[in-house]
Amino acid sequence: MKKLIVITLLAMMSMSAMAQEKINWMSIEEAEARCVEEPRMIFIDVYTDWCGWCKRMDKSTFANPVIVKYMNEHFYAVKLNAETSDTITFQGKQYVGYVREDGRQGTHRLARTLLNGRMSYPSYVIMNEEMRALQVIPGYQNEKAFEPMMHFFGDKVYLEMSSEDFLRDFKSELEPEEAPDQKQ
Repeated sequence: MKKLIVITLLAMMSMSAMAQEKINWMSIEEAEARCVEEPRMIFIDVYTDWCGWCKRMDKSTFANPVIVKYMNEHFYAVKLNAETSDTITFQGKQYVGYVREDGRQGTHRLARTLLNGRMSYPSYVIMNEEMRALQVIPGYQNEKAFEPMMHFFGDKVYLEMSSEDFLRDFKSELEPEEAPDQKQ
């Protein structure tokens, strides 16, 4: 009986540790500094506090253990609130928060720059190791849509082939593969 209790407790602790793994989010200034020391792709999640789809991304896609592990190994992951009033320094330039004429909070100048003025939340900016934007991807992405996108950029496949060719042969880690005797 004691062995069963110990095994159960160990299993629960193991599951709890796995459930606690999260994407290592950082500021864009932190990502830039780390990229200088150890070059890596940068993934920027541009969000707002009121955005329901942004919250859903955090609770589903960004909480998936497969996504978390890959993001932490291949990207510096940045959260950028598009409505912050903070001054942000990126690539030697200062970007200030924006306040509209009516006194209400507007969009941050860095968010506007990164999204090329197309303010849609959530949106994701993929940057290479030289901190140049490669792609802006707007909208909610479930795990099945997000996984190949992060591999396309994180594995640097974008340098060798089109996304269409890549997607044709992509094997997801999210779904178990069929047993060989079940293939038709």
